[in-house]
Formats: sequence, structure tokens, C-alpha cells
Amino acid sequence: MSTFQRLFKQTFIYGLATVLPRMLNFFLIPLYTSPGVLNSVAEYGKVSVIFAWFVIFNVILAYGMETAFFRFFNKEKNQDEVIGTSTISLGISSFAFFGIALLLQDQIALLTDIKVEYIKLVIWILLLDALVILPFAWLRATEKSMTYAIIKIINVSISLGLNLFFLLWLPKLALNHTVFESLYIENYQINYIFIANVVASGVTLLLLLSFYLKVKYQFNADLWKRMMRYAFPVLIAGIAFSVNETFDRILLGKLLPENIADTQIGMYSACYKLALFMTLFATAYRLGIEPFFFSHAKTENPQKSYAKILEFFVTIGSLILLGVIVFADILKVLIIRSEAYWEAMTIVPIILLAYLFLGMYHNLSVWYKITDRTKFGAYISVFGAVVTLVLNFWLIPIISYRGSAIATLAAYGSMVVLSYYFGRKYYPIPYNIKKISAYIFISVLFSILSFYFFRENYVVGIGLLLVYMLIIYKFEKDEILSLLKS
Repeated sequence: MSTFQRLFKQTFIYGLATVLPRMLNFFLIPLYTSPGVLNSVAEYGKVSVIFAWFVIFNVILAYGMETAFFRFFNKEKNQDEVIGTSTISLGISSFAFFGIALLLQDQIALLTDIKVEYIKLVIWILLLDALVILPFAWLRATEKSMTYAIIKIINVSISLGLNLFFLLWLPKLALNHTVFESLYIENYQINYIFIANVVASGVTLLLLLSFYLKVKYQFNADLWKRMMRYAFPVLIAGIAFSVNETFDRILLGKLLPENIADTQIGMYSACYKLALFMTLFATAYRLGIEPFFFSHAKTENPQKSYAKILEFFVTIGSLILLGVIVFADILKVLIIRSEAYWEAMTIVPIILLAYLFLGMYHNLSVWYKITDRTKFGAYISVFGAVVTLVLNFWLIPIISYRGSAIATLAAYGSMVVLSYYFGRKYYPIPYNIKKISAYIFISVLFSILSFYFFRENYVVGIGLLLVYMLIIYKFEKDEILSLLKS
């Protein structure tokens, strides 16, 4: 099996691990946005804000150790020592956070403007999720992608099942059965959502518990210091990324008038989910290529492979961009069940393009990861976060959530440019910029025509999609046939 076939096999399985769980999770969007499940669009907005804080604290609790683990697992001779040192470090930090957070839950609630009853559940979820970071990283590093996929699917299946039970079935069962009546609490929907997450995360940890039983608990202080030096810039980059991805919901809540903020966040968050198709592809690709980057860094002329990988990503990603935009108004009916959310559909093309750029950035970031210049990842991500914050503060009071969408696109676009610029200086990779730019330009042009000039005209939209597919086939025919060969 060739290098690229192996990479795409891994990416496909990680895609399975990413796409299937999130497709199961996709059912939660129609559930949450169906009339009568949550009390209002504003309530969905509150849930979205809490999940925004989730992303930020998940990054803090991982503090770059996952990426450091990949680097040192492939670099050090004593892999058991890398596993042991990483596991002890994350275990101590996770339980320390758990204890401190429980003690300060009232202050955290005041700071984040989230009810204490939600904060307690969030703290448990964060602990359980932190404890599976290393087991999942180990599965990826050892190419146990199928096990990774199965456990991820089980996690989301439990979450989905419990959400359906608590939000749809329990209220009906409580009317007729005394046992269920004792379980049902009126206006407890948000609590039920997070209880489902606690149970799913707990079961996931149990499934991965064998990892902790096999670890040789040896801690190397010198190795840990080197890992932390590598990981710290990754942490800064991760925090900056979380600002880019989720802080707009928090800022919308702070900068918009109180009487409309939660409703605007709810609409924005629901329509944002239509970019999920691009997010799934970019995430699956990143999960597949990150171990590949490190394991092939010492092969002959790895730069040529890295260049081709970006071409593949842009080719498929630009096709997804156009495809989702052509069928956006069909997808909104299937996924976002209430018309009360559809006002924010204007953000969909912007967010899709933003996530195409984010996926490109993950591909371009290879140069600073394999040359141990992770500080550049921090610099670039912080720059993106500054762009996000400045544009959000400027545009939200003027054009509400549309400003947040523009800020996301500007942040990820600027990060692509900066990473490419510095990469040429420190680790030149022969990217085919003309071909990549042409694919993006044609995809964006056709998307603009479809969404803004021929919206819901599927003769024109599908025609543009077919023309673009023919263009790709003409120029990528040999590569496609090569990848399809066993």
C-alpha cells in the first residue's frame, strides 16, 4: 500500500470516527431546534454559550500535551517513558483542576454568567474528557484507528440516546408511569443535556480504562520539561484557536442588547452548524495527517508529500464548499427544524469558507511542528485571535452575528497567509499555489453565483457543481485513479 493510500485509509477511518458520531450528534440540532423541545431560541443560545466555554477549558486542560505526546512518542527511544510521563502529568493536572473548580464553582458561575447547577455538571464533564486525552492520543499514535472510531461512536450514541430520552420521551412517559414521573423535572432541559454528556463521557473513560492499567508509571522530570517547552506554545495556540472558534458566542452575549442577545446567539449557532460538513472533513483530515507528519519527517524528501497532501485537501474541500452551498436551503429544512432560526442563513457561505481556510492552516502548520518551532504556531494563532476579537468588538454592535462570521473568515484567512509566509522561510515546501488558488477561486465564484444570484434554482446550482466536478476530474484524473487502486 502506497504512502498516500495508507494516509487516506487512516483519514477515512478517522473520518468515520469523526463523521458518524457528529452525524449522530447532528440529530441533536433538529431536536434542540424543534418547536416545544427547548423553551425558545434564546434557550438554545444559552446552551451554545456553555459549549463555547467547554471548548476553551478543554484546550486549557489538555495544555498542548497531546501534540507533545505525538512528537516525543515518535522522537524518543523509550516510548514507555513518554507515555508514563504524559499520563502522570495530565492525571495530576486534571484532578487538581477538578478540586479547585468545585471549590470555586460559585465564583466561576458569577464570572461566566452561567447557573451554578450547570457549572457542577460542566466540571464533571471536563474532568472525564481530560482523562481520555492520552488514551485517545495513544490509539492514534499506534494507528489503532478502528478502536478509536468505535469508542467515539459509542460515546456519541449514548449522548444522543439520552438526549432523546430526556427531552422527547421522558416528558411523555412521566404522564402515564409513576416511575418516570419521579425522574422528570419540568423546565430541566438544559440540565438533562449536560447529564447526558456526563454519562457518555463516563462510559468512554471506562472503555479506555485498560490504557491506564497498562501504563508503566515512570516519570522523567527532564523529559517532562522538554515536553512542556514544546507543549506551551501549542497551549497558547489552542487558547487562541478556541477564541477564534467559540468566543464570538460569548461576545455576542456581552455586546448585544440583553433582550435579544440569547435569541441572536441561538440563530447564529444553529445556522453555523451547516458548516459541519466542512468541519468534519477538516477534522478527519487533521486527525489522519498529524501522526503522518511526524512519522514521515525523516523520510526522503517529505516536503513533496506534504505539498501533495494540501492539494488533495483543497480539491476535496472546495468541492464540499460548493456542494453545501448549492443545497443549503434543503439542508436547513432537514437540520434546523424551526423557521425562527433561518434568519441567520446568510452566514453559511462565510463560515464554510472560513473552515476551508482552517483546514488549509492545519496542513500548512506541518513546518513548525516537525522543526520544533511551535512558538510560531502560538504567534500565528494569537494573531488570528486578535483579528477575531478586534473585528467582533467592531462589527457586532453594527451588524450583529454577521460581524462574527466575517471575523472568523478574516482570522483563519490571515493565519493561512502567515503560516505560508513563515513556512517558506524555515521549511520550504513546494506547494502548487497556482492550482490551489484556482480551485478556491472557481469554487468561491460558483458559490457566490449559486447562493446570491440563483438561490434555490437547482438547475443552475447543480449545473455549476457538475461543471466544477468535471474540472477537477480533468486535472486530477491520474491522481484519483491512482488512489482508487488497491
